[in-house]
Amino acid sequence: MWEDYRQSLLDTGFTSEEATLNIGQNEQALFVDGAPNDDQHFFDVMDDATKVGTLWLATREKRNSGEWFVYDIEINEEFRGNGFGRSTMQGAEDYVKGQGGTRLALNVFGPNLVARSLYESMGYNAMAIGMRKDLI
Repeated sequence: MWEDYRQSLLDTGFTSEEATLNIGQNEQALFVDGAPNDDQHFFDVMDDATKVGTLWLATREKRNSGEWFVYDIEINEEFRGNGFGRSTMQGAEDYVKGQGGTRLALNVFGPNLVARSLYESMGYNAMAIGMRKDLI
């Protein structure tokens, strides 16, 4: 996951040093000695007995009452385009509601048009849009 995240950071204009710093800060905030904090929840995305991807959720109860966050959703490449992303997000919403959560948030990188389209079609609203232009 961290390598994909790193590549997304680089694709959006982060320098290698900025990406390394960002990942280090996230790892420090979310993991203790390599193990996830208690508020982190990891799921295998299954199609019958076949693992087709992974989902990483976390509660943000300490920041915002009732809020959860999607840190990562990854559908294995050979299974993409078959509705697993949508059903995984629906499953995430159902899980969060079942845990008493009232909001599910996420970040998506601008160039990831497929994911952005999925989230928008499911009713997720853009909260901020970061923009950058290289002048070199």
